[in-house]
Amino acid sequence: METAFRKPLAIFAFALGLLCCAAMVAAQRPPAGKGYRYFEIGDVQAKRPGATQAGLMLVGGGDWPYDAFRWMIERAGHGRIVILRASGTTESQDEFFKDIGGITAAQTIVFSDRRAASDPKVLEIVRNADGIFLAGGDQSNYVNFWKGTPLNRALDAHVRAGKPIGGTSAGLAVLGAWSYGAMDGGSVVSETALKNPMSSEVTLVGDFLHMPYLQNVITDSHFGKRERLGRLIAFVARLSKEQGRTDIAGIGVDEYTALCIDNNGVGRVFTGNGGYAWLVRPQRQADEFGAGRLTFRGVPVTGIGKDSLLRLPGFQVEKPAFTRTYDVQAGRLTRSGRTASLE
Repeated sequence: METAFRKPLAIFAFALGLLCCAAMVAAQRPPAGKGYRYFEIGDVQAKRPGATQAGLMLVGGGDWPYDAFRWMIERAGHGRIVILRASGTTESQDEFFKDIGGITAAQTIVFSDRRAASDPKVLEIVRNADGIFLAGGDQSNYVNFWKGTPLNRALDAHVRAGKPIGGTSAGLAVLGAWSYGAMDGGSVVSETALKNPMSSEVTLVGDFLHMPYLQNVITDSHFGKRERLGRLIAFVARLSKEQGRTDIAGIGVDEYTALCIDNNGVGRVFTGNGGYAWLVRPQRQADEFGAGRLTFRGVPVTGIGKDSLLRLPGFQVEKPAFTRTYDVQAGRLTRSGRTASLE
């Protein structure tokens, strides 16, 4: 009798356990909505261990320089990182949580439609983030999905609240006051931009994100590897002409490298391969500019290395890795003048 009684009791307990597990899964089911997918890892309800501090992490693409990410994590109070992207799935949140560690949780929102940027659940996740990371991909999606939306305003509010934000590759591209939006579906190369800075392929976007210390900056990534100095000079020349200004600067960041800017405007480079952040700051307009023509002589370019300091908003560089001068003429970029190099 005792054995016969235990068997149905065990079956009942097993079935009850399955029901409980199903209820737990339902209770923990991530938010679902039109235009996005959601993923999480860690304890999203855990209290943030430390205080947040403002900071900008500009990552040049490729492998992550982990010391830069630890810098950002510390400024996020070792709390919850929210990753925003428009392709891929959990790769960034897994790297944050499993490979680097030191955070309570990571959440990922993968956008596929502009509607998601007005979704209350998405906005709540972003508002409660301790740090935000914009993943790589295609920056035209970020412009199309986020610009002028409640999410756009929430990202600006996150920064104003003294919390860190970072981005790599496409995520870095949209952090400046102007962005190369890649709105034509391609990625313009230096040769094209130098030959015709007014080309339809040079798609520059303004009034998107509003970051401290980057109010007059356009950024670029994968810098040395993809030979993007020419196109960044073309971007700066075009913006200077269109805006009628001489204070516009470009900052390019090499792969496996990050420029981290603290709340005082002090920038430091972290790199896993000896890379640099490149500062293009001519402080004047091009000698000649128009459709199909660009002449720009004596453009100063400063390398910011691991031993350098960049002080914003004045763009003073202490211990530069190198200083160089470049000329643009007839669509060609050449080094000119005496180069003072500390490489």
